[in-house]
Amino acid sequence: MTTSIQPSAFEPLNTESTPPPEKSGAVRWVVLVIAALFLAIMAFLFSAKSLQINIEAESDAKITLSGGLLIPFGGRYLLLPGEFQAQATAAGYHALRSTVTVTEQPSQVVEFVLQPLPGLLSISSQPNGAKVLIDSELVGVTPLLDYPVVAGEHSLEIQASRYQPQQQLLTVIGRQVLQQLNLILEPAWADISIDSDPSGAAIVIAGEERGTTPAVIEILQGEHQVSVSKAGFSPWQIALEVTSGVPQQLAIVKLQPAAGVMELSSVPSGANVTLDAEFQGQTPLILDVSPGRAQRLSIFKAGYKRYSTSVTMVAAQSSSRAITLIPQLGEVKFNISPVNATLKVGGQTRGNGSRTLSLPALSQPIEVSLEGYATVRQRVTPRQGLQQVVNITLQTAREAQLSRIKPEVTSSLGQTLLLFSPAENGWGDFTMGASRRDPGRRANEVLHPVSLTRMFYVQTTEVSNAQFRFFLSSHNSGQIEGKSLNREHQPVVQVSWQRAAQFCNWLSTREELPLFYRENNGIITGYNRSATGYRLPTEAEWAWVARLDGAAVKKFPWGDTFPPGSGVENYADTSSAYITGRILNGYTDGSAVTATVASFPPSGKGLYDIGGNVAEWVHDVYTIPPVNGAVDVDPTGGQSGDNYAVRGASWTQSKISELRLSYRDYGQAGRDDVGFRIARYAE
Repeated sequence: MTTSIQPSAFEPLNTESTPPPEKSGAVRWVVLVIAALFLAIMAFLFSAKSLQINIEAESDAKITLSGGLLIPFGGRYLLLPGEFQAQATAAGYHALRSTVTVTEQPSQVVEFVLQPLPGLLSISSQPNGAKVLIDSELVGVTPLLDYPVVAGEHSLEIQASRYQPQQQLLTVIGRQVLQQLNLILEPAWADISIDSDPSGAAIVIAGEERGTTPAVIEILQGEHQVSVSKAGFSPWQIALEVTSGVPQQLAIVKLQPAAGVMELSSVPSGANVTLDAEFQGQTPLILDVSPGRAQRLSIFKAGYKRYSTSVTMVAAQSSSRAITLIPQLGEVKFNISPVNATLKVGGQTRGNGSRTLSLPALSQPIEVSLEGYATVRQRVTPRQGLQQVVNITLQTAREAQLSRIKPEVTSSLGQTLLLFSPAENGWGDFTMGASRRDPGRRANEVLHPVSLTRMFYVQTTEVSNAQFRFFLSSHNSGQIEGKSLNREHQPVVQVSWQRAAQFCNWLSTREELPLFYRENNGIITGYNRSATGYRLPTEAEWAWVARLDGAAVKKFPWGDTFPPGSGVENYADTSSAYITGRILNGYTDGSAVTATVASFPPSGKGLYDIGGNVAEWVHDVYTIPPVNGAVDVDPTGGQSGDNYAVRGASWTQSKISELRLSYRDYGQAGRDDVGFRIARYAE
């Protein structure tokens, strides 16, 4: 069943009795504003951070902070995060301005250190006008008033002429605080009393005249040269050490009369001078002569008569003397050849050929010359009353050249080399090789003509192990069947041709001689035919010194018959049988292997072991000469090749073909029976 709701009777209030609402609305707005402010303050307090600013300064500081909302609170500031501008000031300090960044940290501290203003420094001194240096920099002179100086520790120095400098450390307070110093400087001199006899003499100190004697003079501390001088007297001087504040009274200076001065010269000049037998020097010279007494003056020179006289001079007198010395003559007889040669004495021409001259009795140069001849220069000293004879025979240029070449030289290792001059002796042209009819002759011993024109040196012995080890200390010549080949004075073996040539270059370098062999990266690649450095003998030189005996050509080292007598040279004798497997029947030489060099008699040319002991490398590349070839002059062979010639027999050989001096072998590697000797051109 549906029930309807019926409206009840409604009666409006009496509008005339209701009060107006204006006052209640105003109160509501005030409440709302207060509430909003409260909420804003509470929000600020809950979000604000605490900032404390500490300022380091001696005086009260003031801080000003700006840039946003902040609330001072018990020595701190409450403020929101962000950047603020801070300014700190304090009396006596530089103002500080800085940006402060407030972070999200709830409590923060900022430290400010204020820099003090400079202090004010006033300095006075006795005496005034002293230089003031602060930290070694000149800032002024005393009196110095209110000079600004940065706070802190400084070095202070006060300087004044003729006073001791003062130095000290100074602590400046700063903050415009006035500091005053009054300094008294100590004198840097002493009073020195000087007197002389006679008085009235000038006193000079360090080149400056300071008065006359007697006097009391202020002299700065230190060492000074003090001199006292007066006309007519010799100056007096002393090195005086002065201590500041310590006066000195010097002893009276006794001035001595000044020496006389003599200007002395002679003809000729350079004469010796003595005064009372005491040497004074050589003319021209200025001579000091003690006044008031006679003295003996002597002037003399070799070849001239002595000049002597007595001299007396008064104090401070000046004079000059020129003395002409009288020459002493001696007679010299010159025997000169050729007769048209020119004679010069002392640089002056005195004629041609032999003559007798009267010359001053002193050493003087002479020269004898003639075109086409070597000039002779020497000295002669004539003697008075005694005739001398000088014999001079000029040589041609070639004769002079030969006379300068030594017949024997010694290397820096003590090796002796003898000079050989085939062409000069008339035996420079000869034939190498052997006749086809010669027993034992081999195919490589082709007869061919040779001419030797250059002089050369050849070592008298084969190079020893000891000598070679100066070049290569590690070299070992080895041993065979228990017999050593490596003793000091045995010939070096197991040396290749390259090593032998390198040894020659090394020795040339050691003696500063031009290198004969061209060397590239330790390999001999050729040679310089004109060089006079050490080398191996050429094959032609070896054949000439070994075979030629005057006009005769030897077949064997001992002669022309075979076999040899015992002990002529080191070959494969009976003691070598178990080593070599072959021997020279009935022959004994006392050495189973290599013998000490020079153990056997030398050849007619003074060479040892030239045909035995060890075979020897020679310079030439090994070739077989052509038959009926042209005369080969001073042959040296090719610049390089695969094999090099070996000449001479060794301790391992015994056959007739091997012992002949024309026997030729070849190779390039080291062997136990091959060594070498050195040679060089003489010019």
